[in-house]
Amino acid sequence: MPESRLIPVKLDTYKPLREVVFETLREAIINGTLKPGERMMEIQLAEQLGVSRTPVREAIRKLELEGFVVMIPRKGAYVAGISLKDIADVFEVRAAMEALAAGLAAERITAEELEEMERLLVRIGEHIEANRLEEVVEMDTLFHEALYKASRNLKLEQILQNLREQIQRFRSTSLAFPGRMKEALEEHKKIVEAISDRNTALAQQLAQEHIENAENSMLEALRRNGFDLK
Repeated sequence: MPESRLIPVKLDTYKPLREVVFETLREAIINGTLKPGERMMEIQLAEQLGVSRTPVREAIRKLELEGFVVMIPRKGAYVAGISLKDIADVFEVRAAMEALAAGLAAERITAEELEEMERLLVRIGEHIEANRLEEVVEMDTLFHEALYKASRNLKLEQILQNLREQIQRFRSTSLAFPGRMKEALEEHKKIVEAISDRNTALAQQLAQEHIENAENSMLEALRRNGFDLK
């Protein structure tokens, strides 16, 4: 493991140290700092993060439960790889859950939340026109988080966040696929329109189609970028 790839954690929040370490390691996996198949060695990780081995060990266990790490007997912890089946499984569940969230949002969203989603769509459009991919990904994440919040179902929101995080490392590749950013924006607009019209069935249908389209784009983009999807 190369030295000093991770930044020492900062205790500038009220979160427990083990939670800060967990979030730091999860983000490192998502953004590719820790790569699929890489061994997660407690001593080196603890040194880089400036903590003891205990919170690192606890974080690794939690990462295993969430599917980011795999434990191999007599060898240790490794960053989980991802297969074609893994991606398909995540999207299959996510499509159903996003449809549910959109349907609930159509019933429960407030005027303020609807306006916030409209504003996010405008900002996404501006970033697309300026070809700012990183900002598009950021705004897209905020859009979906706003949708989940509007569902008024905390458990559903938590499930969806976890599903998104499992494939977060590939989202830039997906949205960079030719034409996908504009297609996704138009899909978002239709979902918001259905929610605004309180059309539960249509909101569900459009949300499910949006996730299915995202899956197709991601898989094709990954193949074109040389990922070995088995």
